[in-house]
Amino acid sequence: MSGSVSMLYMAMSLDGYIAGPHDGPDNPGGDGFMRLHDWFVDANGEFVRPAGPGGELFDELATFGAVLAGRRTVEQVDHWGGDHHGVPIFVPSHRPPGPSVANYPLVTYVADGVASAMAQAKAAAGDRFVLVHGAYTAQRALEAGVLDELQISQIPVLFGGGRRLFDLLPSRIELEIVRVVDTPQATHIRYRVRR
Repeated sequence: MSGSVSMLYMAMSLDGYIAGPHDGPDNPGGDGFMRLHDWFVDANGEFVRPAGPGGELFDELATFGAVLAGRRTVEQVDHWGGDHHGVPIFVPSHRPPGPSVANYPLVTYVADGVASAMAQAKAAAGDRFVLVHGAYTAQRALEAGVLDELQISQIPVLFGGGRRLFDLLPSRIELEIVRVVDTPQATHIRYRVRR
C-alpha cells in the first residue's frame, strides 16, 4: 500500500457485527468485543504478532501514516492517549472536541466534513496509507467516495446483536476482492471500492 490510499480496518463477526450487545462508554465494544480480536491477542489480553500469514497482515496493518476515526471511536479510547503509533489522528465532527484533546497535539478535529478530513489525513500520511476506524465514519466516507479499500477480518462467531458495520449505506457499493488471507482464527479479506 502506498500514499493516497485510505483503508478501513475492522474485525467483524460472521453476522456483520463490529461490537457486541450493550456497547457504550462504560462498555466499549460491548459484550464479547475482544472475541473479534483473538487472532492477535494472547491469553493475557496483550496484543501480539501472530505467526504465519496473520503475522504478515499484522505487520502490513502497522504501516499506516495517519488515522481517520469517528468521534465515538476516539472518545471511547480517549484518542489513544493522543498517540496512535505516533501518527496524526483526524476526527470529522461538527462539534468541538472535549477538553482532553488540548493535550494531544497529534489529534485534529475537522468540522467541514469527512471528505476534508480524509484529504488532510492523506496529505499527512505522505507515501503511507490512511487507517480508517469507526462504522459511521466508514459509511460516510463510502458515501462521499473517499474510502478506497476495506480490510475486513471476518471472525468465525455469530454475535446475534450489537453494532453492525454497514447499517446505513445510502446506495449499493460494488467491491473487488484484492486478497484473501485465511487463518484458523479469521478470514482476512481485502476489498477495493469500485468507482
